[in-house]
Amino acid sequence: MEHQQDKAKNKLLKKLIPFLMKDGFQQMRMDDIAKFMDVSRATMYKNFSSKEEIIEGVVRIFVDYIERLEDRTNEDDDRSFGVWFQQLFEQSVTLVGKISDVFLKDLQMVFPEMYDVLKSALNKKEQQTLKFYQDGKNKGIFNPINEKFILLQDDILLREIMNVKYLLYNQMTIQQVLNDYYHFKKIQLFKPEKMSLVDDSRIHPVIEHIVEKFNRAL
Repeated sequence: MEHQQDKAKNKLLKKLIPFLMKDGFQQMRMDDIAKFMDVSRATMYKNFSSKEEIIEGVVRIFVDYIERLEDRTNEDDDRSFGVWFQQLFEQSVTLVGKISDVFLKDLQMVFPEMYDVLKSALNKKEQQTLKFYQDGKNKGIFNPINEKFILLQDDILLREIMNVKYLLYNQMTIQQVLNDYYHFKKIQLFKPEKMSLVDDSRIHPVIEHIVEKFNRAL
């Protein structure tokens, strides 16, 4: 029963997230939140007692997703680099644009403890990712490029190419963009003789799922 209640709450919170990321939450009234959740005020209060509980739930969704990335349990297996590369790609694409500056600013100002929790999860992910790139270079699997540039690239370039204005201007679909960016990153990272470590067939359903969610949000 508790699991079903959590699923129902998360469903409502996920409806709200795009509006929180666009405008923040300081000026958002509970009536606005109910409207964005597409439920009555009574139903909203049945699930959440306050705005603080709602924001805490949103932060938990982000943190749970960030921490879902599994550790590379067998670092001696070169194929783990191919698997982790794809998992990082999926997470980077999913998170891009999800945690906006305006939301982080409101969170830091109003709920600093929640802000610290979210920033801690994001910083841990960044350190894991940097170590992954460093390990790949040390093992001769990745090209000798600056791993911090790769993180910056995901933050800036990926955000830009997934923008609807960019897609319309360049007459591209989100599926084209994601497929191209995936192959761009693979060629950028892996040495030619190590490309076989990546099984591209695994990423196709992942991209299709992301495309479906992206198109549904338009």
